[in-house]
Order: sequence, then structure tokens, then C-alpha cells
Amino acid sequence: MSHELYAFAKNGTWVLVPSQPDLNVIGCKWIYKIKRKADGSIERYKAHLVAKGYNQEASIYYHETFSPVVKPTMIRVVLSLATSHKWPIRQLDVNNAFLYGDLEE
Repeated sequence: MSHELYAFAKNGTWVLVPSQPDLNVIGCKWIYKIKRKADGSIERYKAHLVAKGYNQEASIYYHETFSPVVKPTMIRVVLSLATSHKWPIRQLDVNNAFLYGDLEE
């Protein structure tokens, strides 16, 4: 949980503001998950803060939504290109991803 809160603060993705009567305040909740190794032992604990978006109404509180998703077909295409061109392939774990975030890497 502390890693997630630190990422929010570091990236400036949210600011705590006082509630106002004319605003629709959307709640949030923490989702906890245990990541396990192949042998069943605990690898790490994960926490995600998610918004309770079901309190919103389309065209009133938002106009469009977009969730970037990589399809398995595209992963296969990129891997086959990398293999045929002998490009190095590396794996990384992204802890936090923010739309329109500033990247330094």
C-alpha cells in the first residue's frame, strides 16, 4: 500500500480537496492480492486503489473512457519481429502506470 501511495504522490496524480455539496464524490477502495510462486509460497503482497465508478453516469460525469490494452496477437507479432531481427528481448515489471505520465526512461 505504501508503494502505491508513494507513486500517487510522486507522479502528482491526485490532490486531496475538501468535499463540496454540488459535487458527486466518487469513493474508492483498496484491493489486496497475494502473488504466489509456482510452489505455492508467497512471493509478495499487492495493493491497488480503485475508484467506485458505478456511481457515475455517462454524459454527465464523463464523456468517454479508454483503457489501453495489449492484445496477445500484438505480443506475438512483436516477439516474432524481435526474433527474426535478432533484437534483444527483456522483461520488466511496471509497478504503476499513469495515463499521460512523464517518463524518464
